[in-house]
Amino acid sequence: MNTPIASLELEVVHRAVEKHLARFFNAKARETTDAHLADLRIPQTLGEFVFAGGKRLRPALCVLGWQSAGGSGELDAVIATAASLEMFHAFALIHDDVMDQSDIRRGQPTLHRILAGRHADRPNPDLLGVNSGILFGDLALSWTDELLYGASFTAEQRQAIAPLLFAMRTEVMYGQYLDLLSTGRPTTDLGHAMLIARLKTAKYTIERPLHLGAALAGADKALLRGLTAFSIPVGEAFQLRDDLLGVYGDPGETGKSTVDDLRAGKHTVLMALALARAEPADERLLRFLVGDPDLTEVDAARVRAVLDATGARTSVERMIATRCRRAERALAALELPPGVTAALREFARRAAVRLS
Repeated sequence: MNTPIASLELEVVHRAVEKHLARFFNAKARETTDAHLADLRIPQTLGEFVFAGGKRLRPALCVLGWQSAGGSGELDAVIATAASLEMFHAFALIHDDVMDQSDIRRGQPTLHRILAGRHADRPNPDLLGVNSGILFGDLALSWTDELLYGASFTAEQRQAIAPLLFAMRTEVMYGQYLDLLSTGRPTTDLGHAMLIARLKTAKYTIERPLHLGAALAGADKALLRGLTAFSIPVGEAFQLRDDLLGVYGDPGETGKSTVDDLRAGKHTVLMALALARAEPADERLLRFLVGDPDLTEVDAARVRAVLDATGARTSVERMIATRCRRAERALAALELPPGVTAALREFARRAAVRLS
């Protein structure tokens, strides 16, 4: 790919990454020459999941990171890295849906529910769907590496991105484990809730994709630190908005349930603030209802009323605004190409007000 840097726009990145992924899935489908394997339609199923939605945020940020460090010339390495990030995201979503026992993702059935439906004639299709979902997620993680190993990196590029990739994967796993341990037992520990948000979202969604792209272009440590100063508050704002959407959003617009987080008893900043501020009767109500797998829409409305009464929702909105201002100051301190600065500023704005 020889697209000049001056004409490279995020829509171009989106198309290039999807084309790269499509070629990969098509090649995988052609490799399954055994009839029994071909009938399983594994590459096709994973491909359909990847292409079912999503904004390709991580690939876009990877390319913006590359541009921030003055990347130019051939784009093969950065597009391959960006595509691998989208495959890694698929792995994370599939496993997250299994762990959260979610039925809906992007307005459609989650992959493990699709697999359960595909084998509805089996003795225990739900268990088969869950177990198959784990395998499909594992395969997506394996294919993440395959996408990277197939890229035309220089030795210096491989050395630069390896520790960042390892760190990103470790951070996500730590964050996911903390989330699992906290689910069903929300507390007033705001710091713990923010740590989960930082590891599960801020670093994996914003910081590391920017770092990886910048490292491919030879970024120094000062630039990486500057990108971190921008990324962490934006990523935290992104997750705080997600927490609000998980309780107050419109499922028709977000494609996600507004009771799943409450039924699971997610330990979010929103819930930590509410528990810390609630009057004794309201605190008892929260502890009784939040985490109830049979929570009804009526009960969810009672929980929202407490969240509103404690000012938790308003406080989270203020936290989002504060982090956006912090990110803007960090961005202003960076000497980036004007187009990159504008794109990152717009990205931060959308992260704070997004619908899905």
